[in-house]
Amino acid sequence: MCTNADCKPYIYDPAVGDPVNLVDPDHPLPPGIAFEDLPDDWRCPDCGSPKSYFRPTRR
Repeated sequence: MCTNADCKPYIYDPAVGDPVNLVDPDHPLPPGIAFEDLPDDWRCPDCGSPKSYFRPTRR
C-alpha cells in the first residue's frame, strides 16, 4: 500500500499487475509480478511515489 498522504491509497495487487506503468507506459506490467520483483524505478500509478513509499498490507 502506498503511504503518500496525497495518494488514495493505492494498493498494488500482483493478480492485476500495473497496466499504467508510469515509468514505461508502452510496457504495462502483466499480472503475476510480485511487488518485490517490480523494477527498482517502478512508481505508484496514482501519485508517482517510488517503491520506498510502500508498506505491506494484511490480507
